[in-house]
Amino acid sequence: MEWYGLLEPMWGLLLQVGESQKAVAASNSLIQQLLEAFVLGFIQGITEFLPISSTAHLEVFTKAFGWELLGQKAFVATIQFGSVIAVLMYFWKDISLILRGGWQAVQQKDWQRDEWQLLVGIAIGTLPILVVGFLVKKILNDENSAVNSMTTIAINSIVLAILLGAAEKFGSRKRDFSTLKIRDGLLIGLGQMLALAPGVSRSGATLTTALFLGLQRDTAAKFSFLLGIPALAIATLYQFIKEALGKIDLVVVSFGILSAFIFSYLSIAWLLRYLRTRDNWIFVWYRLAFGAAILGAVFTGMLKNS
Repeated sequence: MEWYGLLEPMWGLLLQVGESQKAVAASNSLIQQLLEAFVLGFIQGITEFLPISSTAHLEVFTKAFGWELLGQKAFVATIQFGSVIAVLMYFWKDISLILRGGWQAVQQKDWQRDEWQLLVGIAIGTLPILVVGFLVKKILNDENSAVNSMTTIAINSIVLAILLGAAEKFGSRKRDFSTLKIRDGLLIGLGQMLALAPGVSRSGATLTTALFLGLQRDTAAKFSFLLGIPALAIATLYQFIKEALGKIDLVVVSFGILSAFIFSYLSIAWLLRYLRTRDNWIFVWYRLAFGAAILGAVFTGMLKNS
């Protein structure tokens, strides 16, 4: 048995090497997941508030690169918290003024007060997307449904591009923030409902509707963001509880949330500043190109349709 005694240290050394390799592999895996989380947070943050559809970009990107783990709904739903926090922080003063003014309107029974009109408009405008979203949630959550196919996303991207271009061309753009009424909240909320279709873009649908109603570009964008806060927060919380609770790596997802928060905040600030002096044609052409690229990739087999 002397030979066994000689081999025993070697077995111990091999086991140590094996454990070391496992640790290195685990470390590399964590680094890879952190990198993916950062990139997906970047995409979520940039595309959530620009009128180009975050859902479409996350779907295309994760499928194109085969990021199946972090591309799942659990992770995507959770990093949206970064976008929710960003929009709340950016518009906190506006939100406080609207809530305070709305409460004062109730006390004084001043139903024509601007803050009351905004508050009720946002509340009413949030209802359509919540009600319809609840009714069609089975279809929307079915990844094998034609509604969620790459072809559908591409077509929706192109259709919304055409509508945004029409709104840019024919909208009067004469109304500022002080002219917003309850009716505007309802109509823009109905437009927001279209964002349930993958590839449409919540920001794109509301911005387009607001421009058709004659709002100035920066006013349309600002109200689009404010109107979207309740819907985005409720949808994110619902998806988190349904898809992600207890199923995610807190370290990796926290990194994704931080990335989404930073780039969401930056994209909000950039878009509002951009639309004060520029038009939306850059987004129209981008959406057309994006939709065409998806169709081309699906047609050539570079991207799976389902």
